[in-house]
Amino acid sequence: MSKQLVLMDHDGGVDDYLATMLLMTMDRIQPLGVVVTPADCYAQPAVSATRKILDLMGREDIVVAESTVRGINPFPRLYRRDSFIVDHLPILNQSEIKTPLVAETGQEFMVRVLLDAPEPVTLMVTGPLTTVAVALDTAPEIEAKIAKIVWMGGALNVAGNVEKSLEAGQDGSAEWNVYWDPISAARVWQTQIEIIMCPLDLTNTVPVTSEIVYQMGKQRHYPLSDLVGQCYALVIPQDYYFWDVLATAYLAHPEFYELREWETEIVTSGISQGRTKITPGGRKVWAMDKVDKSSFYGYILQQWQR
Repeated sequence: MSKQLVLMDHDGGVDDYLATMLLMTMDRIQPLGVVVTPADCYAQPAVSATRKILDLMGREDIVVAESTVRGINPFPRLYRRDSFIVDHLPILNQSEIKTPLVAETGQEFMVRVLLDAPEPVTLMVTGPLTTVAVALDTAPEIEAKIAKIVWMGGALNVAGNVEKSLEAGQDGSAEWNVYWDPISAARVWQTQIEIIMCPLDLTNTVPVTSEIVYQMGKQRHYPLSDLVGQCYALVIPQDYYFWDVLATAYLAHPEFYELREWETEIVTSGISQGRTKITPGGRKVWAMDKVDKSSFYGYILQQWQR
């Protein structure tokens, strides 16, 4: 069976690193590189941490590219500082970095990888869609080289996670990966590319629990499980969910999920800026609607045993 070509585009949150790690453990996936979009992070430590993680996994063959795009509504500094914490974890700092960082920007790298690919590529996006939108504007012909976009983002029938108390003039309907740059999300919505969303509707039902973090601790003699457990220990006091890891696991086990089609639009202005709105006659997308949680939890625990 031929391997599915996948280009990862993450934005440097704790779960983005773990989603990248999960992707690298998948047998039927051929990763073409990792783009770091500077949204839920600070760029330098996020790029550094990503390269160190690939080193730890023995994947120095995978190159990293730093996107230079910017969003409209910055993530809170409190969220972004986690990139510094992960970059300083001892398990990631046992030797000099080997995984290469390409000289071109992440958006330029995305264009080149897609144009050079022998067949259409799946984009696994766990942050905002800005790098994808800029790449499409730069080289519209790459649309035909994108097999589909699997994306952690949006909130359809539940409240968003952009808190009204933190963001003035918001109604609480937006999800952060859309809100950071709704204009770019709307740009991607204008394409014919198949989009499979992992929205808050589903991620809200799959929390990071003390029980599963303790299970990771029991297998910490595996370096990956040790690193994952340390990362989740950092965020356990928060309401934290398997956002990006849940979205990424779909690539290996789509049979764990039920999809539902919705007609949607991206709201780009006003108090609902960043909302993914269900609109009759709108752009059709697939959303992950249900997941077999026990199979998902079992799968990630198994994959960290490396």
